[in-house]
Amino acid sequence: MPLLEVRDLSVRFGGVVALDRVSFSVDAGKVAAVIGPNGAGKTTLFNVITRVYRPSSGSVLLDGQSVLGLAPHQVISRGLARTFQNLALFRSMTVLDNVLVGYHSRMGTTFVGAALPAPTAVRAEAVARSRAMEMLDFVGLASRAHVPVAGLPFGTQKRVELARALASRPRLLLLDEPAGGISHEEVGGVAALVQRIHRELDVTVLLVEHNMAFVMGISDHVVVLDFGRKISEGTPAVIQRDPRVIEAYLGAA
Repeated sequence: MPLLEVRDLSVRFGGVVALDRVSFSVDAGKVAAVIGPNGAGKTTLFNVITRVYRPSSGSVLLDGQSVLGLAPHQVISRGLARTFQNLALFRSMTVLDNVLVGYHSRMGTTFVGAALPAPTAVRAEAVARSRAMEMLDFVGLASRAHVPVAGLPFGTQKRVELARALASRPRLLLLDEPAGGISHEEVGGVAALVQRIHRELDVTVLLVEHNMAFVMGISDHVVVLDFGRKISEGTPAVIQRDPRVIEAYLGAA
């Protein structure tokens, strides 16, 4: 059974059709990508899966069960986490505190509850900090745990957001343009990090990305959207040869 199934998903904003009966699935243990021109509906798709938007019709199943009746925090507790195209960090907080947000969202505890002097709360907070530091070490940022996020370079902030998502112990990780806005030199490092997440943490990955070298280098399966419709899907080799994809997105030779 696929870990994620999107069935006949449509989203309309007034007279604008953002997604038009889109269907695809992502098998557990795979790295999948969604590509397409600006305005193709990629981020809208992520927003439906993570319950930011309500679809006009269709269904989204995680491990065979619908997520459309869940609140966003309940989706996280089911094992789904995401990063954002535009960073959604708390810039006045430290790196560690930002990552702790990801852990608390999974465990259902609040900062007030975790701050109580009860022994159970103290132990729970110690576990949370241990998990957060583990993920910061994984992304190479343990030495910056107590640095305010606002002063960090954009690429480093992206790693903070990634560590925050990983702190919730996801089974499925949605990455919205992980290579966007970073230097060419940093792209290779991010690709290697995503592969490590997939391989070492046993996390299934679904990403949206414009960098085709990045996508084709790490993906097992690619879905192509254009004007809200799925026009192709398959392995990277199949996608790169598809005339519809070449015309719509990759550019005619």
